[in-house]
Amino acid sequence: MIHLIEDQTAMFKEAGSAPARVETQLDLNQNSLHRLGQRLRQNCPKFVMICARGSSSHAGIYARYMIETRLGIPVLPVAPSLSSIFAVKQDLDGVLFLAISQSGQSPDILSAAQAAKNGGAFVVAIVNDEHSPLAQLAEMVVPLHAELETSVAATKTFICTLSAIAQMVAEWAQLDSLTTGLHSLPGQLEGAFDMTWDEAVEALKETQSLFTISRGLGLCIAKEAALKFKETCCLHAEAFSAAEVRHGPIALVKDNFPVIIFSTGDETQASIDAVTQSVTSRSTKIFVTGRADKGARLLSTVSSEVPELRPILAIQSFYRFINALSLSRGLNPDAPDHLKKITETL
Repeated sequence: MIHLIEDQTAMFKEAGSAPARVETQLDLNQNSLHRLGQRLRQNCPKFVMICARGSSSHAGIYARYMIETRLGIPVLPVAPSLSSIFAVKQDLDGVLFLAISQSGQSPDILSAAQAAKNGGAFVVAIVNDEHSPLAQLAEMVVPLHAELETSVAATKTFICTLSAIAQMVAEWAQLDSLTTGLHSLPGQLEGAFDMTWDEAVEALKETQSLFTISRGLGLCIAKEAALKFKETCCLHAEAFSAAEVRHGPIALVKDNFPVIIFSTGDETQASIDAVTQSVTSRSTKIFVTGRADKGARLLSTVSSEVPELRPILAIQSFYRFINALSLSRGLNPDAPDHLKKITETL
């Protein structure tokens, strides 16, 4: 049985440091991302390919929705095994290849990035380690500036990845409202981390399975939350789009089956509301962020006037919650069984 106090874990401390790291990142990356935005406008890519694993792949979902909805450019997820196992060669002239990695060391991501570069793509690495093999391979690096992260479960690096993507898209698409919103993000993240979801900790302490649901920009944090339930709480969690969950999985929501719903307050909210109304008629363990809904329990977080930033604030509140939930289940969120910080796959 683990007897750590909530604020003694590395996960708590690292998530709590995210506001300062984001503030530093936004300042240090401003000039380079301004130049990147200019280059991408002058040489607009035919499409974008995103290559990532784990939490970084969830950030890639955020990047996909940001680029497709704000710039109208198609985005494709990359299967790293195409190069690392199948040795497929592709003509990628005029393509932007985004490689997202905290460590920049995984062999399959490196193989995919090298193959993309050989195929003519413009390779940009979003990475925490500026001296990593991936950073050295890329034609341009977007550093996370998150500093060393020791907890196996990523927190501040994930948040810094989302903020780096938001700043990149703001510069590329020249979105003044998003740029202005980013100035307020560090302070808002501090407020979001002050939020405690004690009711959810108590309600889910003995839970063995649940769903996380969102849509659009929020889908990335539904995926990230489900991973954190598995990593830190040994709890089976599946993430679904508010549209996809209605194609079968929603049948499991009965007899107080828990669901956590991340509201976005944007164009996808109507479909999220429809799912919320459906599941609250079947279970009393329905939790929602962002807005109160009859029959659901509200998880407080900080909102933003800028829709693109709401998922970043919601996941910051979630990180404090999942740390507390892990401890309540007698686990150590910093050192999940059978996992290590850097995962190298081929």
